[in-house]
Amino acid sequence: MSAELPTVAFVGVGAIGLPMAEQLHSAGYAVTAVDPFPAAQERARERGMSAVASIVEVPVADVIVVMVATPDQLATLVSEALGAGVAAGTTWVIMSTVGPDAVTDAATRLIAAGTRVVDAPVTGGVARARTGELTIFAAGPGDDVATVTPLLSHFGSVRVVGEQLGQGQSIKVVNQHLCAVHIVVAAEALALAAKLGLDPAHVLPLVESGAAGSWMLSDRGPRMLGDTDVEVTSQINIFVKDSGLVADAAQSVGAATPVLDAARSRYLAAAEAGLGTRDDSRVIETYA
Repeated sequence: MSAELPTVAFVGVGAIGLPMAEQLHSAGYAVTAVDPFPAAQERARERGMSAVASIVEVPVADVIVVMVATPDQLATLVSEALGAGVAAGTTWVIMSTVGPDAVTDAATRLIAAGTRVVDAPVTGGVARARTGELTIFAAGPGDDVATVTPLLSHFGSVRVVGEQLGQGQSIKVVNQHLCAVHIVVAAEALALAAKLGLDPAHVLPLVESGAAGSWMLSDRGPRMLGDTDVEVTSQINIFVKDSGLVADAAQSVGAATPVLDAARSRYLAAAEAGLGTRDDSRVIETYA
């Protein structure tokens, strides 16, 4: 990259990706939003960015930031970029939660084509994406991580976790284990309060301020007290996917995760009940 700000293709401008892309745009980066959904493209254009449907339509990019939803989407993106010859000479920053295997597989293909890759998943949700206060778990060759750190810093706090690609994803697996469990526990506790004849709206501020409190309880709890149409900041389907990634990673190393498994069953039950595209706080409806 030159001393000037690199040009950026930001792939996946959904609930978290759009505010992240907007942070770069506001900081003076030339950002092209890439998303197959016309509505997502239009939202990016409304914020002053150019937008296209496919990576092969990006006119030029030094850095390709990836915020797709699933491992399959990442693999497809890599195939499209390699097939069109647009990957060579670029730096890919994979910020999606897709698991260590997906990132290492993608990185192997990209590096063979002359691409640099940084593994940098994020945590903090939509609220912190909007304020530029995400936590980024960055892994990869030291020079590559250092090169993109100024860009990543616009999203939040960069935590360098290692030089091996996949280590960032492994940290995110542990992170999502805790997030998945904490959301379900919060739902279960508030549902229990209601069954005990208490008003959950009265209980929540009492318990969240003490030793029983958690970030997820304070963040998701108020939405759990709402109805099924509360604002969607993270879908049930995201935690179906993420809890599955945790379960797969644990199984691959022979780690027992009975608490995670119980929480995962709740997300699966919520999805089966037709709640997959609802906010993840609506997992509380499985306790009705």
